[in-house]
Amino acid sequence: MFKPVEEQIKLLKKGAVEIILEEDLVRKLERSIKENKPLTVKAGFDPTAPDIHLGHTVLLR
Repeated sequence: MFKPVEEQIKLLKKGAVEIILEEDLVRKLERSIKENKPLTVKAGFDPTAPDIHLGHTVLLR
């Protein structure tokens, strides 16, 4: 099942420099749990870009 929102936020914030609109993220996580659906997120890089490198795979682990 899903971990508590507080634990998910802690994991998401690990290593992050900044989270814009954290209250929106909390709300989306709560809705995800309520609807029993995984949260969909955007990775923030273009996999077809010519300058993509192995460092981008850190987000994919």
